[in-house]
Amino acid sequence: MRISVIGCGYLGAVHAASMAELGHTVVGVDVDARKVELLSQGKAPFFEPDFEDVLRRNVDAGRLTFTTDYAAIAGAQVHFIGVGTPQSETGAANLTYVNAAIEGMLPHLGQCTDGPEVVAGKSTVPVGTAARLAEQVAPTGVTLVWNPEFLREGFAVKDTLDPDRMVYGLPDDERAAADAQAVLDELYRPIIEAGKPRLVMDYQTAELVKISANAFLATKISFINAMAQICDAADADVTALAGAIGLDDRIGKRFLRAGIGFGGGCLPKDIRAFQARANELGVGESLGFLAEVDKVNDAVRHSVVDTARRLLGEDLAGKRVAVLGAAFKPDSDDMRNSPALDLAQEFTDLSASVVVMDPAASPILADREGLPYEIASSIEAALNGADLIVLGTEWKQFTTFDPAKAAELVARRIVIDGRNALPREDWKAAGFTYAGIGRR
Repeated sequence: MRISVIGCGYLGAVHAASMAELGHTVVGVDVDARKVELLSQGKAPFFEPDFEDVLRRNVDAGRLTFTTDYAAIAGAQVHFIGVGTPQSETGAANLTYVNAAIEGMLPHLGQCTDGPEVVAGKSTVPVGTAARLAEQVAPTGVTLVWNPEFLREGFAVKDTLDPDRMVYGLPDDERAAADAQAVLDELYRPIIEAGKPRLVMDYQTAELVKISANAFLATKISFINAMAQICDAADADVTALAGAIGLDDRIGKRFLRAGIGFGGGCLPKDIRAFQARANELGVGESLGFLAEVDKVNDAVRHSVVDTARRLLGEDLAGKRVAVLGAAFKPDSDDMRNSPALDLAQEFTDLSASVVVMDPAASPILADREGLPYEIASSIEAALNGADLIVLGTEWKQFTTFDPAKAAELVARRIVIDGRNALPREDWKAAGFTYAGIGRR
């Protein structure tokens, strides 16, 4: 099939390259000329494992091109909307880029001669958006569907080509729905033939699937972090607690590792946008608990500073703090809402001397001017002379670093494991005072 993808940021670029990997001919459209230039050269504008290989392979094969010109989408059979929906000042999702994508597409829709033409939304939007957009697209004779993404940063290519489920949000018109479903089935045929679940539903439910999944995951993370605070107060161990409750099939083990909270471009903004939309629908009280989820996520970060003061003394002025991590999670350079950088800023505000190191994000930070903390290019440089080590992102390079070597570099042997990911006994054996999150 001929495919177009509007928006070539993290979601759109990965989806475009993955569709080309399935054998389709794909054009990606983005307003950022510099990004288009990089992608056209087979160079990834962001860090994501395996992405650049897939990108380069398909660009070189001629199946994947990028442009700033919307006219390039004319004649394609499926048009994906993969633009961002950032948080607005009110907390609601900002649909500026989604609306602009539709406006840019409209003059070029309805020109496919290979069969029914479909616009497929992948962006995370407030419930009710698809129905509104479908009315805008309808005069072109093109059917709108909602096909949400479920990508995990660090696993985005795998999650696109080998998803755990696919969701089709289809219109109420039975004929249009049947035609659109047939197009999507053909598009995703290798995935469907591999036996992956395909769930067919209406627009509204499809829109709710992604945002409700993110709200649930955020709730689970904040729950175990709240339990970590209880464990600290009661001198209990949250890792043993999580292991015990995680064996219950109704609960499960995943997302039950206490730490300094969630970040990134999805969970924080999505739970706020979900609350805002619920308020608009007149049922805001039904999601009132998400405000508490947000509060717990902030509180656990502040507790790290309290622990640092307990270990180093109330006055942190002049103390050298090495924050290991800047990205919100490992195998990514995404620093949006990063707990690690929030901590770096908090320590800086308390007049500590802070140095940050991240395997993927350090080069990006090094190019920024006016940062209140130092950027190190290696773990050794970050640890040299440190009074305190704080693990902010659980990169493998950090969790496997030799504690004995760290002991030789630091000024004081104190470590706060903000992700409960370090081998505690090994660090204690190297002479470190070890503090985790909710651990005895």
